Amino acid sequence: MTTHTPAPLDLANVQGDILSGLPKKTQTYVFFQITNSNAFRTALAHLVPLITSTKEVVGHRQSIADNKAAAARNSHEPPLLEIVGVNVAFSQIGLNTMGIKDDIQAEPNPFKAGQLKDAQNLGDKGVTDKSGNFVPDWIDAFKHPVHGVFIISGHDHPSVSKKVHEVEHIFGVDGQHPSFKEVLKVVGDVRPGKEKGHEHFGFLDGISQPAVKDFDKHPNPGQETVRQGIILVGRDGDGDAKSRPTWALDGSFVGLRYLFQLVPEFNKFLLDNPIDLPGLTREKGSELLGARLMGRWKSGAPIDITPLQDNLKLGPNAKENNNFRYQGEIDSQTRCPFSAHTRKTNPRADLEDLPPSKGGPVSNETRRIIRRGIQFGPELTEEENCDHKTKHGRGLLFVSYQSNISNGFQFLQHSWANNTQFPPRDKSTVIPGFDPIIGQADGAARHVTGSNPQAAGNQLTLPIDFVVPKGGEYFFSPSIPALRDTFALGAHIESHH
Repeated sequence: MTTHTPAPLDLANVQGDILSGLPKKTQTYVFFQITNSNAFRTALAHLVPLITSTKEVVGHRQSIADNKAAAARNSHEPPLLEIVGVNVAFSQIGLNTMGIKDDIQAEPNPFKAGQLKDAQNLGDKGVTDKSGNFVPDWIDAFKHPVHGVFIISGHDHPSVSKKVHEVEHIFGVDGQHPSFKEVLKVVGDVRPGKEKGHEHFGFLDGISQPAVKDFDKHPNPGQETVRQGIILVGRDGDGDAKSRPTWALDGSFVGLRYLFQLVPEFNKFLLDNPIDLPGLTREKGSELLGARLMGRWKSGAPIDITPLQDNLKLGPNAKENNNFRYQGEIDSQTRCPFSAHTRKTNPRADLEDLPPSKGGPVSNETRRIIRRGIQFGPELTEEENCDHKTKHGRGLLFVSYQSNISNGFQFLQHSWANNTQFPPRDKSTVIPGFDPIIGQADGAARHVTGSNPQAAGNQLTLPIDFVVPKGGEYFFSPSIPALRDTFALGAHIESHH
């Protein structure tokens, strides 16, 4: 067990997707079951040199920045750099299958139980079978044990496919005695053209990430800096650091969700329920409703700063688009509804400025997560737009990193997004309602308040879930030394780290 102060953080030890995010135009997730533990662990020694570290990703991102700068000086589009990254993470049952039985998370321990057992607690729609077990309405692959996931990112499909085949070859998948079997492969892509960086509903995504102390050296205005142990196991801020096995240092827990988005239905709902304010066309009223449900305009501009119209310059400006706190809005929904997705999942002053009479002030630090993942599925078709009905699966492969799933992803979903009483109010008697984007109510009708700034107490009924979970799992992304020295069997392979 970890009983001493660890050495300073070495970025060569941390898998690259956690702190910096693997650079990507496309990303393939290969979910697998281990079929031969010893063979798998022996092959793992050959995978370790391919694992992309945070140190490497920092170098990749600098190369990308330099490439863009050079192209800008010459007034042409920057050529795409050939960068491919590989990471791996394991579920509790995957660790057990490899013979690694340490408890790496203190109780309560959703990682140990797995997300399938947690699905009802997360609010996912499902049924109770004859044995009294809750069975979520998930795809079949996630209703059975998933031992791990390879995350492979790159600049184009051929390069990623080549790397996937290289990984599969290491584990004998193309031979007579494979050590794992694939249970699901999901290919995600950054959306094209002007939609780059936007999720399928059309909103700019990934804006409000925390900065990590001594890694993110120059946080943007409004960007909260968290201790390393909020994200990395065993570091300062990890409340369970002393009870973890030493090999868990610099790993991170993964909350992964396979989320489908009903985009035509969402767009139709906005069209049918425009906010009626003086001077607003029906189209602008629909746009405003979408912004108030999300907490941001599609450009990324927060409605707490620009409440009634989008600001296309503010949206993508990292120096300005996160510099707000809902301050002065503690008991008002004039600028931003209490239930808005961005407010539910990062309440800022709603907790930080909460008066003592309500148990405040409360720090949000232990609730912060780093969000990764990627969009999957095709762009909307003309037919879907005309019929207002989803006919092709699309959505978000949501990935979050944190040192404690109970404090991070699980809490955000269960105790914030699904909690109609959150964020807590001091004087207002208005019930906020569900997070209209990701809030889950086991398929029951959901209600929100605050959608109309001039009638904030009015309740709006959401006819369906616009985001539908179809699976997920809790994984652990070990450090590269842990993969090399604890997980892999046999002779160590020369590494480039």
